[in-house]
Amino acid sequence: MDFACLLLWLLTLALESVSGQGVYAPPTVSIMHSGQACNIEEERYTERVYTIREGETLELTCLVRGHPRPQIRWTKTAGSASDRFHDNSVFNETLRITKIQRHQGGRYYCKADNGLSTPAIKSIRVDVYYLDDPVLTIHHSIGEAKELFYFERTVFLRCSVNSNPPVRYSWRRGREILSQGSDKGIEIYEPFFTQGEIKILKLKNLRPLDYANYSCIASVRNVCNIPDKMVSFKLSNATGPEHSTEKSGLKIDRDHQASNQRFPASPSIKLLVPEHIVVNPGDSLSMVCVTTGGDPPPTLTWIKAIGPLPKTSVLKGGTLTLHSINVEEAGAYSCLANNNVGNPAKKSSTITVRALKKGRFWITPDPYHDDDNIQIGREVKISCQVEAIPPDELTFSWFKNGRPLRSSERMVISTTDPDVSPGTTSLDIIDLRFTDFGTYTCVASLNSQAVPDISIDVNISSSTVPPTLSVPKGRSPMVTREGDTVELQCLVSGKPKPIILWSRFDKEKEKELPMPDGTMQMESYDGLLRIVNVSRDMNGIYKCQTSQYNGFNVKPREAAVQLIVQYPPSVEPTFLEIRQGQGRSITMTCRVLKAYPTRVLTFEWKLGNKILLTGRFESQDYTQIRVDNLSKDSYGVYNCSIINEAGAGTCSFLVTGKAYPPEFYYDTPNPLWQNRARVYSYMLQWTQMNPNAVDRILAYRLGIRQTGQQRWWEQEISMNTMIQSGELITHNLTELLKPEAYEVRLTPITRFGEGDSTIRVIKYTDAPMTNPHLGFYMYIETSRPRTEGEKARLLSPIFSTLPKNPYGSINSAYCVSFYYNMYGKHIGTLNVFLRFKGFKGSTVTENLIWTMSGNQGEQWMHANININPSGTFQLIFEGIRGPSIEGDIAIDDVTVTEGECRKVDQPVNNLKTGGEASVLIHLWLFPVTLLIAMLSHRR
Repeated sequence: MDFACLLLWLLTLALESVSGQGVYAPPTVSIMHSGQACNIEEERYTERVYTIREGETLELTCLVRGHPRPQIRWTKTAGSASDRFHDNSVFNETLRITKIQRHQGGRYYCKADNGLSTPAIKSIRVDVYYLDDPVLTIHHSIGEAKELFYFERTVFLRCSVNSNPPVRYSWRRGREILSQGSDKGIEIYEPFFTQGEIKILKLKNLRPLDYANYSCIASVRNVCNIPDKMVSFKLSNATGPEHSTEKSGLKIDRDHQASNQRFPASPSIKLLVPEHIVVNPGDSLSMVCVTTGGDPPPTLTWIKAIGPLPKTSVLKGGTLTLHSINVEEAGAYSCLANNNVGNPAKKSSTITVRALKKGRFWITPDPYHDDDNIQIGREVKISCQVEAIPPDELTFSWFKNGRPLRSSERMVISTTDPDVSPGTTSLDIIDLRFTDFGTYTCVASLNSQAVPDISIDVNISSSTVPPTLSVPKGRSPMVTREGDTVELQCLVSGKPKPIILWSRFDKEKEKELPMPDGTMQMESYDGLLRIVNVSRDMNGIYKCQTSQYNGFNVKPREAAVQLIVQYPPSVEPTFLEIRQGQGRSITMTCRVLKAYPTRVLTFEWKLGNKILLTGRFESQDYTQIRVDNLSKDSYGVYNCSIINEAGAGTCSFLVTGKAYPPEFYYDTPNPLWQNRARVYSYMLQWTQMNPNAVDRILAYRLGIRQTGQQRWWEQEISMNTMIQSGELITHNLTELLKPEAYEVRLTPITRFGEGDSTIRVIKYTDAPMTNPHLGFYMYIETSRPRTEGEKARLLSPIFSTLPKNPYGSINSAYCVSFYYNMYGKHIGTLNVFLRFKGFKGSTVTENLIWTMSGNQGEQWMHANININPSGTFQLIFEGIRGPSIEGDIAIDDVTVTEGECRKVDQPVNNLKTGGEASVLIHLWLFPVTLLIAMLSHRR
């Protein structure tokens, strides 16, 4: 056999040796970066760090291998791995964030899962670099008395900025660079609690030379091309303020003798409105804030304690105007003054908008008698309550039958009831008489005609009686079906008729449950509780009770209604697809999970409209049906209906002979090659999902169309033998036009008909071999605990060269081609050895056929080696670690071809059927025969 056939035979042996798994492989994953990164630190402390400037575009690509094609999921944590995941997962290979912000930094994880073994996870930490504008403030010494401060004329200049990485500060006086120790009159230091965010320049006992232009420069040392930022100020003896042309300005006057000597002063303000303001709804209000001190002059602004300023508000200088104010706009408003000297000044005023709401009443019978009824000769109290803003303006008036009522010995009016909340008034009638019967009115008012009064009428008569509560006959228990509307009813009598409060009670757990609307109580004025779209979760006991408001202040009356919700059976599976070949048997099972009522459960099996089996449940909770010797007439949708009084639950089974979809193999090394100037070819590879589940696959229908086009070009690929699980099928696509991309559709065909299709896109790349590192590659890891001189070896399969005829020579030339990357200041050595045996099993020898040492630059390099083995041979790639960690060596795209090396390596034959193979052999097609050996430490 020739060399190509021998290699295919070796490949077959390799694939068959993996316990029937073929090319199925668990996922592997790596993260590649693109976008606008300014620095990548590979494998620092076992993770990669991606540095990017705020506002740039982050782009990370998750490269996966494995078959079937793994599913990808991106997640992020803001800090350590123990932090909670945020809800920003994405499910495609490329994660792209435009205009990235600082809060989007953190550790990003790519997780790949294809159901084989455990998912593969890789992470990369994203550092977002930024530098805000520095802020300059001036402070007096806290530890010195104010008089001493003015005497010593000492100024503290405080410069602060937010940045990542930590900022480096420098100070200048004019063009002079200031440093600690360069001038006895200054001191530069950093408060220990600020973690490098603040730098202070102290000018001690001001001297004439200290009156100059000062600058604070913040720098992150140009990382990510972030420029330095500067804030400037001028310290002078001028009497008026003068603004700097830099980020902020400051004027400090000096005149050692003059009485108008000025120094930096923190701001002070005054509000020209009271601290508490009460207004009517609809009024307009202006609040004025003025500065009373501060050098340089402070700026003024207004804020609201809770939430933003109202949309209708107008802010002009220190004046805030609120138009047509309403209750929602009430609250505390603050004026802030800031001049970067000391702490900002703050003054606040609280606005109260008048309002009256929630008027209610209750009647309290004589507390000295064990009787809830109102009787002549006994005491009765009428209470009235409202919510008033402000409460101190609230006044009450009482009327009887429309006439004013004054407090007397027998009619006692109190404006505040100490036993209840504020805003309450009571009328206590002592020794009730027949002439006291009538309508009593409580009127609540505020000190403003803009707020309407609230009036509450209470009738006291012989018919005024406490409430009673009951459930009408036949209204408990209430039985309804899921999805219906139900009304629960409690009959309430009494005068006045009180409000009814509904609640829900769990009798077993003895605790209150939420009502259908989510609240713990619902109010009803007629005793009815209406529940729409009842669900099974609403089963239970519903309690109704009288409220003390708008009725008698007595022990609540209670009643209960039981609600029973019937619902049809819940079953599993609700849907299941069963794929099976003709002549085989299947069993379908439908199981009851929950149903109410559970009695009288029946079942019915159908295929289409044809009834197959009926029956009644006894003690079991499932029903089964078996179909033997499947035929075309046996395929279809089987429905099993399980029925009770409330309805039916249905299990559906789709029984089909359709083949499962094929699974494209994405891990083919360099599947694309050029064979002519205007066209290219592509090696398409796939496996068949569950090939033994249905009848034998006879052929595949291959469809191909240019991306963006409508028409599919189709052909059939015949399969002459039974496809095995994990078997890799190859078909070469030819005559593809450069540089177009194509959609490829693959559909399996059995005697049942067409199965499920799979579609993928293939793309043309100009030079697939120029950047091999964009895919997957092998490399040696030089991080700790690896030490200098350690070796890693990668061994190829063993190749046996046989003569093409019985009398020919076996001395043939072969080309070994590979790419390598040796970039770093600690690069060691990469060696390639040829290991072979002589005739009749002579001693194994290893010959060095290629070597390279030291830093070879950032680009991937291409190597071609001509070899002339005289018998069985094997290739060995050996990497030797250099003196330190920056010495990773990588190889990629290793191929062995018959014949001497050419300038451009490409397949000799442009094959058109899946049964043929190229002479170009990729060593990575033999993963099961690879052996990586790490030798022991050098002694």
